Amino acid sequence: MRWPAPPRPTTKNAGLGVAAISYIAIDYLRHVSPTWHSRLMPLLWIFLALAAVARVPYYRHWSEEFRSLISFVASILFMLSALLYEAISVRSVTAVLGLDWHRNQPPLPDSGQWILLALNEKLPRAIVALLRAPIIGLHHYLMLFIMLAFSVLFGSVKAPGFGLGARYMFTMALGRLLRAISFAATIFPSPRPWCADGRFRVPAHPHPWLQKYYIPYQSDSNAIRQVIWLDEAYVDIEKPLDEYRPNWGSMSFLIDFLRPTASEGPTWYSLLKKAEGGCNDLLYSGHMLVAVLTAMAWTEAYGGYSSALVWLLVAHSAQREVRERHHYSVDCVVAIYVGILLWKMTGFLWSNTVTYSDRRLAKLKKIEGRLIQASKDSNMDKVRELLKQLESSDEESIFSKGRANNYGRWFPFAVIFFALTVVILAFTLTSDG
Repeated sequence: MRWPAPPRPTTKNAGLGVAAISYIAIDYLRHVSPTWHSRLMPLLWIFLALAAVARVPYYRHWSEEFRSLISFVASILFMLSALLYEAISVRSVTAVLGLDWHRNQPPLPDSGQWILLALNEKLPRAIVALLRAPIIGLHHYLMLFIMLAFSVLFGSVKAPGFGLGARYMFTMALGRLLRAISFAATIFPSPRPWCADGRFRVPAHPHPWLQKYYIPYQSDSNAIRQVIWLDEAYVDIEKPLDEYRPNWGSMSFLIDFLRPTASEGPTWYSLLKKAEGGCNDLLYSGHMLVAVLTAMAWTEAYGGYSSALVWLLVAHSAQREVRERHHYSVDCVVAIYVGILLWKMTGFLWSNTVTYSDRRLAKLKKIEGRLIQASKDSNMDKVRELLKQLESSDEESIFSKGRANNYGRWFPFAVIFFALTVVILAFTLTSDG
């Protein structure tokens, strides 16, 4: 099966790549010259916002945006549900084993870490410094996609932008859900053994369930052989250690998953807000999933040389995740191919392969019968009327004559306000990485 080639940007719409590179370069100034960063970044934000708003009256695909709005909102709700499930799972897999396990468990052997340490000795210092540099992070990938989605206003990307956004959000939500299921299935020790002590205040001892089913058989080879042979937990642990159980009402079922302590606040929600990521290895990397989905969206929707640059940034992010011991190498490898496969599966929400010609032929097919009949009747007025309908449907504009009603005047600006609100919330909620 041959995948369709990505579009090649023309000189007319190559500005998106320039804007993306400018954003990353200016934001990197925070590490080089904070003063210039504080001056230039607000100017760039204002320029991008004004450029988008200025294009609103000339955009001719608001009807398509309106039809895609429901799927976009549904994708956001799915995303929020997946993130809630992931947050509960992150806390649970860290809390269930207790702090003592995290303090004493060594990291897994990782060939990617060894290779990077060896390359540090072989490569020139300038190359090593470039590999270590924090060039791009999670919020940069989100911003690159936001630029991509808003570029429908300039004709750089095929409309609707909400359709592209729905595909991105839905694919990411699906990926986060599969990720949470994966890391909860088998718990791996963290590449950073000190993490749990600094981030969580869970009990030091394991959950009573693990006191019975895991602890007696975790390291003794004879005990492991015996439990395999008997296929039952044969060690009598008598009474397990007590657990703190606050009154969470209808949410009390979460106590066994979150394992709260008296010092962490009265609500279950406060525990999830403090999590800021897990302290065991989370297979696969969520940051890399976002990076890969951004690169896939950029490649399909925009293409050109800038998409190659985005993939280079993805590779840079992957080696930094391993180098800085945020993840094992396997987490980044799995995130890359899962992200690619998931993106290929969700083309039903938005696809660049449905071209302008395809849509025009589909519309022509709908009026084909009436057009043939009008030709047979030599009714040229009817033929012209049908062809006019076909032409006007190709580039609908709610600013066009006869449609400048309340809906036509306010819907575009409501869309822009809604989209900018989503952007602000996304950056606020991911400000801590």
